[in-house]
Amino acid sequence: MTDSTAPAIGIVGAGSVGVNTAYDLTRAGAKVTFLVRPHRQEQLCRPQAMFSYETNTLDRFSGYDVITDPTELAGQKFDFLIVTLDAASLHAEAGLRLVKEIGRAFCGTNTGVILAAIGIGVRPWFIRESGLPEEQVVMGNTGALIHEVAAANLPIDPSVDAELLSQADYAFKHLGPAGFFIDDSAPKLADAFAAVYSGGGIRAAAIGAESETAIGVAVLAPILAWGLLDYQSLDELDASNDEWQLGVNSMREIQQLSVFGPTGQAAAEQTTPEGVLQMFRQMTQLSKPLDFAAFNAYHHGGKVNQQDLDFLDDARRRADAEGRTCRRCAS
Repeated sequence: MTDSTAPAIGIVGAGSVGVNTAYDLTRAGAKVTFLVRPHRQEQLCRPQAMFSYETNTLDRFSGYDVITDPTELAGQKFDFLIVTLDAASLHAEAGLRLVKEIGRAFCGTNTGVILAAIGIGVRPWFIRESGLPEEQVVMGNTGALIHEVAAANLPIDPSVDAELLSQADYAFKHLGPAGFFIDDSAPKLADAFAAVYSGGGIRAAAIGAESETAIGVAVLAPILAWGLLDYQSLDELDASNDEWQLGVNSMREIQQLSVFGPTGQAAAEQTTPEGVLQMFRQMTQLSKPLDFAAFNAYHHGGKVNQQDLDFLDDARRRADAEGRTCRRCAS
């Protein structure tokens, strides 16, 4: 860690995940610095208002720094850098420049990099392109559902204080006891970050096995299938529905990609339309009073929808390369 008493955390991106993670970390006593595009700087010039569906309360936080030029990373001394950009953005020209800049800034330092990106093979790709050693990079992401309040315009449960919610920039709901999930691909780094992500009344970070957490991306397939059904009530959805079965079969084929190894094969054997539907129904209950269906319609119906489709295209290409055409993924 740095010589400063408070852990120093850099966060690349100030979307829902970046802001909510900063909110947790500042409450845990960390010093946060955002790296954002210039047009996002104005948003961060004022305190960010956060609404919790769990406590029905509104809170504001500030005290963070903001930089807009990736070359400024070289002048920072971070204990951890959390990259909240999606995989597609990282692979784009500007994203690749950023990855190279991160490598130049933190190679040979003790800064741990946490990648909160959804995709297949993100970590090995990032390590290769950045030049950082494996022990310096892990995958991680928030343990909450988060949305921008004004942009989402979700239905409001009667138990929610609508007036407080309307004043918030972001609203969130945790699905379990963890505030953040991180894999054990670099165990010392994972342990160090989990130790920081505690205190101040926030939920602790949970560490999971890399092989098990990596295959979680396969759940995007049934989410997209649910979208084809207009996110109809899961209580009314029949597991034998053609679109639903298409999504679950795609999930199984993704799990069987060689990149996920024996863990993926074992998971595919346990994945059934009925089981995935039950999992989604459980998530609906855990999400309350946030409307799980409406959240997914908003979240996966915007720019994330293209990211989801890019993910499925990547899965199809990988299946083709393995000589196992993923027809359902291509659909």
